Amino acid sequence: METSDHITYMRRALALARQAEGRTSPNPMVGAVLVKDKSVISEGYHHRAGEPHAEIEALGVAGEFARGGTLYVTLEPCAHYGRTPPCTESLIAAGIAEVYYAVGDPNPRVNGKGHAQLEAAGVIVHKGPCEDGARELNRPFFKHMTTGRPFVTAKFAMSLDGKIATRAGDSHWITNASSRQRGHALRNVTDAILVGAGTVIADDPQLTTRLDSDDIRHPLRIIADSRGRGPLSAQLFDPALPGQTVVATTDAIPPAHCAELSARGVEVWRLPSDSQGRVSLTALLDEIGRRGMLTLLVEGGSELLGAFFAERLVDRVWAFIAPVIIGGRDAPGPVGGTGVEQLSQSIRLCRVETETLDGDVWIRADIESKMEDK
Repeated sequence: METSDHITYMRRALALARQAEGRTSPNPMVGAVLVKDKSVISEGYHHRAGEPHAEIEALGVAGEFARGGTLYVTLEPCAHYGRTPPCTESLIAAGIAEVYYAVGDPNPRVNGKGHAQLEAAGVIVHKGPCEDGARELNRPFFKHMTTGRPFVTAKFAMSLDGKIATRAGDSHWITNASSRQRGHALRNVTDAILVGAGTVIADDPQLTTRLDSDDIRHPLRIIADSRGRGPLSAQLFDPALPGQTVVATTDAIPPAHCAELSARGVEVWRLPSDSQGRVSLTALLDEIGRRGMLTLLVEGGSELLGAFFAERLVDRVWAFIAPVIIGGRDAPGPVGGTGVEQLSQSIRLCRVETETLDGDVWIRADIESKMEDK
């Protein structure tokens, strides 16, 4: 086959994999295309953790026709027992003649072992094509495998002059409905969402996903609240609210407040504090990662976002800018804290993408220093 054919089949496998975005944690998104005599005979993708891997789904559709076929899969086939048996054994048993995988699996139980096991059984194995696309698809998985922490997206909406609220605290709504729907689409593919106690007090948010779709996912709602300042009357503590709420706190929280939260079905994580008595963000990220969540959306407020940026814990930024001017020296901006003293210390963004949403401007970009995992 021509090189262009290999790329076409792998791109199709990548598109299949993306259909499960936000649904596979702690597993990666994986797609597979099975080809025989230059024709696609079956496809598959990994839908959710615990369900069949992409390769197994493709084999199941093909049945006996899989023998002698060529498999295109976006990630190196696994060679170990987890929730499901090794994919390598199934590929060998099915008589697959050739395998193309886009990128190696960083999981130490897999990395290189899947390739070696297939080759040892006489299967012709190729690494590539589309490695960059496959790595980009699963950046959260790669980060989690190498650091144990989730991939962090900082999201905020602001006016053209950089304000997230008026000096009186009014912030509903700066951006338009199209921008807000795009934000809900991000929630729908995110494992956990984080706000600070100040946001709970000021805005009383729900942090649910509100989309016109049958496949809605409400991310785990986490409130960073070191002293238990969040009022028990907050919507986030309503047992009728869909999804689960967690309060990430420290030993400074009153025991009675913890008991009231637990009575409402709210889980409490007691974590170490930082030098200022706040919840340690690194400890929080470690805990989120330990629980198998690959993605975290930080929605504010400005002090929490400021702390994440100050500690260089952000991987990607989603910013929505509305064509309005709020003004006022006391009106807050999206990123609080002390900030940098010199422009040379600024956090640089790369791979910037922009889109107009009914007059608002949506900017998506990566943190430059976080791109070394590419």
